[in-house]
Amino acid sequence: MIVVAGSASQKLSQTLSEKLGAPLANVEVRRFPDTECYVRIHDDLSGEDVVVVQTSFPDDKVIELFLLQEAVRTYDVKSLITVVPYFGYARQDKQFNAGEPVSAKTLTKHLQLDSDTFITVDIHEEKIMDWFDIPAVNVSGMPQIGEFLKGMGPEIIIAPDKGAIELARMAAEVVGCDSDYIEKTRIDGETVEMKAKNLDVSGKKVAIVDDIIATGGTIVKATEQLKSQGATEVYAACTHGLFTKNAITRLSGACDRVISTDTIENETSVVSVAEEIAKKIKK
Repeated sequence: MIVVAGSASQKLSQTLSEKLGAPLANVEVRRFPDTECYVRIHDDLSGEDVVVVQTSFPDDKVIELFLLQEAVRTYDVKSLITVVPYFGYARQDKQFNAGEPVSAKTLTKHLQLDSDTFITVDIHEEKIMDWFDIPAVNVSGMPQIGEFLKGMGPEIIIAPDKGAIELARMAAEVVGCDSDYIEKTRIDGETVEMKAKNLDVSGKKVAIVDDIIATGGTIVKATEQLKSQGATEVYAACTHGLFTKNAITRLSGACDRVISTDTIENETSVVSVAEEIAKKIKK
């Protein structure tokens, strides 16, 4: 087995390589003067099970991923496992107006063309996995987030809305504490309304967990609500740290710590999802 690391997933690929006991391929990725992508795999992959690791975000990384898959297929490989740690476009899973594509479905169609197996992490809409015609698995980063949080001593894990309660339960089970959720209604892409819910957080350390943190607005509001109810410390943790619009600065001003995994590599990526991915590959 050999791991092919995309430029968006270097840190995760290195850790996954260690977990699998599989070497990293010698991969060259560069841009031509017109910004088009060039990739080359210098190692002979013939007869190998190959794991390509690349987050499909932002858009230029999607093209790079397709080229890496095609480069792998120039060799007579045993199998190609495509690992997309963060599945970009997963929030565009339905058509609202005539003439719109279902972008998530479009991406699944192309991701599986050169793959034998597909693995992703905490996909925003689980139903997307049913759109694959090849074996496709969605693993969660919450067990590893829970392991990290355990050392920080939260006494309750909170989901920012009811839809994320299962993620909170998974993390809380590892930590060994209770879980709950805050009532949230999304008004539009930028605005959320948070309904007061009396949670038992007075005098406690609290962790808020979610699959994605983008602008951070929801988490900041949730933190303010929790601290108004007496929480002594509030940690924000997510699998995918998109952190758009100066989100890390906003979150750092409200939360006592911000934590994310290495699905999208950034300064808060202190948790690795490599262990969960490796378990599925080894099966």
